[in-house]
Amino acid sequence: MKSTSLSLIAGTVALAAVTGFAALTAPGDGDAAPAKSAARLPVERSSLLCPAPGLSDLAETTYTSVTPAGGSGGEAGAAELHNSTAADGGKKGGKDEKGKKKADPGKPVISLKEPGKPATAEVSGADAPALVGTATGRLAPGWTTQQTTMVEAGGARGLLGVSCTGPGTDFWFPAASTAKTREDYVHLTNPDDTAAVADIELYGPDGSLKSDVGEGITVPARSSVPVLISTLTSKAAEDVTVHVTTRTGRVGAVVRTADEGTGSDWLAASTDPTGTLVLPGIPADATSVRLVVFAPGDGDADLKVKLLGRTGAISPVGHEAIHVKSRMTAGVDLKDITKGEAGSLLLTPAEGGKGTPVVAALRVVRGTGDKQEVGYIPATGPVGARASVADNRDKGSVLSLTAPGATATVKVTASAGSGGGEQAVKKYTVKGGTTLAVTPPVPSGLKGGYALTVETESGGPVHAARALTLAQDGVQMFTVQTLPDDLGTVEVPAAEQDLSVLDD
Repeated sequence: MKSTSLSLIAGTVALAAVTGFAALTAPGDGDAAPAKSAARLPVERSSLLCPAPGLSDLAETTYTSVTPAGGSGGEAGAAELHNSTAADGGKKGGKDEKGKKKADPGKPVISLKEPGKPATAEVSGADAPALVGTATGRLAPGWTTQQTTMVEAGGARGLLGVSCTGPGTDFWFPAASTAKTREDYVHLTNPDDTAAVADIELYGPDGSLKSDVGEGITVPARSSVPVLISTLTSKAAEDVTVHVTTRTGRVGAVVRTADEGTGSDWLAASTDPTGTLVLPGIPADATSVRLVVFAPGDGDADLKVKLLGRTGAISPVGHEAIHVKSRMTAGVDLKDITKGEAGSLLLTPAEGGKGTPVVAALRVVRGTGDKQEVGYIPATGPVGARASVADNRDKGSVLSLTAPGATATVKVTASAGSGGGEQAVKKYTVKGGTTLAVTPPVPSGLKGGYALTVETESGGPVHAARALTLAQDGVQMFTVQTLPDDLGTVEVPAAEQDLSVLDD
């Protein structure tokens, strides 16, 4: 038998093993049956990485993990997040002086038991490590985890929230900074058993910020490395775009920002470069909104800027358009653009068509004086079939739904609570060209935290974001998480047995 034949047989068997659903049928006599179209089936495995939350000894971190109900009825599976092995110096569990868990690399920090019911965990202090996790079976489709950290005082003060990310090889972060008042770190987390090698490129208003020390950064197996971006360049710039790529392996990447006056939050990656972008969920009471855009290609980008509010779209006076030079970061201060009404920003090509691909993010400030607090909103993809966000409380959540094109209807499900309660469901219609900001449904009899799942039922597309606000000493501390499609299903081609490949 030829080696080519063996390879083809092995490939067919591997496909069946991976999907668990591919049909292997012997061909019948006569004409071949019509080719079967690909099917969308639930994923059987997913991965998440949470960055090290430690900012100060005052840091109090909550993890909330959930898989939406109503997905695959397949194998039970598991969904667990563990401490990255190299991050905690070999501590062996126990509790700190506040009675909260310490790191233990041998046990899961958080573990799910069933879809539709969140699990939570808490850790304290500055030495909590990054988390690495995998979900399998019926707990894999749509698995999401939020890491929320409260720091009540000090230079890292703030409410910092991030949806833990899947591993990848390419990430864009507009709205970072190397300014003297900022202390921004790129956190790189490697989920695999071999080392990854990453490069970090920085782009300011005048182009590339050259640096050799951002090249060839080794991230050891199953560990996390924080990199202070101001050490990668000698230039101080208010607006910097960070580009993370890997030479070998894959990482999870997220930027932790800190500002002397406005506090801290996580900056998640922008959606992939494209000509039209949506940045949903600007709070109604935002006192300062700064838009940062980067064009990674060879051409300049000319973009129209519109705010989609409750009743329609407006062009911000004086900032109706923005010109972005190739490989340069452009920033514009939109001030209090929302004027007391929640909205979303829509960027479209100024001359129609697809336009030049760009990435973008918003830096949003609420409050004034010493009561300011910062949050970030990256450009994000649509909800698609389904998207979820974890860590909602009985109060403090605002869900923003934006339909940049056609009118759409979505179903919003509030999961059961982590400590008890029954799920609640509500449907919303979002008119085309508007943003609908709502207080989302809350599970009846809620105990603990809960998750929100948004599903597009008709029309669309819809882009969504959830703002979580927790008041602390008169400061409206907040964080915003976007809700892109959870990619809980994958297209699987139909497979048939073809014995003709065995012929010489």
